Amino acid sequence: MSKFELVREKLDQAVAILEEQDVDLWLTFVRETSQVSDPCLDLILGFGMTWQSALMIARTGERVAIVGRYDAPNVEQLGAYTDVVSYDQSIREPLLAHLTRFDPRQIAVNYSENDPAADGLTHGMFRILQGLVEGTPYADRFVSAEEVIGALRGRKSPQEIARIREAVRATEAIFEHIGQRLQPGVPAHEVADWFHQAAAERGLGLSWARDHCPTVTAGPDSPVGHAMPGDFALARGHLLQVDFGVEQAGFVSDLQRTWYFLAEDESEPPLDVQEAWTAARRALEAGRAALRPGARGWEVDRAARETLTGAGYPAYMHAFGHHVGRTAHDGATVLGPRWERYGTSIKGVIEAGNVFAIELGVPVPERGYIGLEEDVLVTPDGAEYLSDPQQVLWCVG
Repeated sequence: MSKFELVREKLDQAVAILEEQDVDLWLTFVRETSQVSDPCLDLILGFGMTWQSALMIARTGERVAIVGRYDAPNVEQLGAYTDVVSYDQSIREPLLAHLTRFDPRQIAVNYSENDPAADGLTHGMFRILQGLVEGTPYADRFVSAEEVIGALRGRKSPQEIARIREAVRATEAIFEHIGQRLQPGVPAHEVADWFHQAAAERGLGLSWARDHCPTVTAGPDSPVGHAMPGDFALARGHLLQVDFGVEQAGFVSDLQRTWYFLAEDESEPPLDVQEAWTAARRALEAGRAALRPGARGWEVDRAARETLTGAGYPAYMHAFGHHVGRTAHDGATVLGPRWERYGTSIKGVIEAGNVFAIELGVPVPERGYIGLEEDVLVTPDGAEYLSDPQQVLWCVG
């Protein structure tokens, strides 16, 4: 299936979502997307726009693209919009004409306080849009499109799931390849270079910014999280945690893997490391068990978090999970705690077809950090692994 076929598939899906949510019209308003791109465009267009553009999807099934003269041929070639309207001097007249024809009770627009993947409308463009409809009945009918966009991004089609699965498999192959090269004395930044080289040799992109994809946490002094790999060297008696993903055919993966470097007199990891690993695995599985259609994001996080803290380990200072798809953090429902910074995203309801990265970690004093992250697909019965989960701690040496 081509990129444009995926767009047409998602547009069909969008119409069904509008009907389901009782929303008359979804309007995505953009311009100069090479400078400020809207996350929705990958879903409903597949390329950028230059002039002010209004992409209108109605619950009736109509899809109208009002775009500048020189952008129109590309939209026509896409074959996904029932009407492509071009303009020269101002978008005002065709925009108001179509709003009048649709006469929507509410207009879902591409802004959101809670979901960055639904918040592509800049403040300046919102002011322009308000000016265009000023004095009309539609000036007071704008609502956030976050629920429409969240459902559209979250409900992965079979083709989308297949592409995510392929990205996961490619990532696992790179982890296996790099694992065979690991040895004490190698600095973290060199390990990162190995991952970059392996992805490039396979013609793959990276799931997030190159400077910290992968993140490489080597030993107890190496920073945990979104930090760039530093000079911390791999050492015996220490842990190595790597967070990495690749982009393939427009979709990404997001996995973490952990190794322990055996000391000279060790044949297996010490007890403190083994116990931390077991607690982390049990907590991850508790969260996965709670991840099923109908559950809310915060409920899934609570299951994992309470399992970990109940075993005597500190709570992780992030969400348990996030959507994965076209990006590593794919918007919509977050599997997170009820903290202010997550807004209402943690109240979202899990649906079959959602794909999440689920993750947590445990610091082990004087050893380093154990990080677990797997990609899973929500099914009608629960959540199944797309990745081959790391069941045991990998040892080097």
